[in-house]
Amino acid sequence: MASRWAVVVMTHAYGNRSGVRYITNGLKVYYVPWRPFLMQNTLPTLFLTFPIIRTILIRENISVVHGHQAFSTLCHEALMHARTMGYKVVFTDHSLYGFADAGSIHMNKVLQFTLADIDQAICVSHTSKENTVLRSGIPPEKVFMVPNAVDTAMFTPSPQRLSCDEIVIVVISRLVYRKGADLLVEVIPEVCRLFPKVRLSLCYAL
Repeated sequence: MASRWAVVVMTHAYGNRSGVRYITNGLKVYYVPWRPFLMQNTLPTLFLTFPIIRTILIRENISVVHGHQAFSTLCHEALMHARTMGYKVVFTDHSLYGFADAGSIHMNKVLQFTLADIDQAICVSHTSKENTVLRSGIPPEKVFMVPNAVDTAMFTPSPQRLSCDEIVIVVISRLVYRKGADLLVEVIPEVCRLFPKVRLSLCYAL
């Protein structure tokens, strides 16, 4: 969300942290007094969040509402209420979900409902874009691919020259189903069988 502040963030309460926080570099955070109940998600209420979302949108003179994460109930409700009020909305998705298990079927239906009237969507890879288009029914021309950024100051070449016949594979991700951890488990044994000198580095990202 953009206003007289550079960015206004709305999220649920974290522990004892609720209310408004003013952060440096033009960032303002609203910790809405809703407690998460499962996987850092608030209980779906549909309309109970509308008064506080409306207040924030009007008070901060918001121009664009940006929702993030397919399983975030607060995200879906904010996007739905923002479109009801006539705001421009953008949704970002960077997780892969299936089409057969109960959780994915349920979430795909929710996506089709809440994303039916969005202005644009952002995905972090071409595979993610294809997955989101199939799950939500968004027209492909509305979905843009923006790769995840890498801070090159934190990743520098090794000072030691590696052997030419040695392959290094680095995976930086949360080791959860929606990040493809199950695919990684299936691929690693096959890669090790084909390339005996392969080196795997798994970095768990929060």
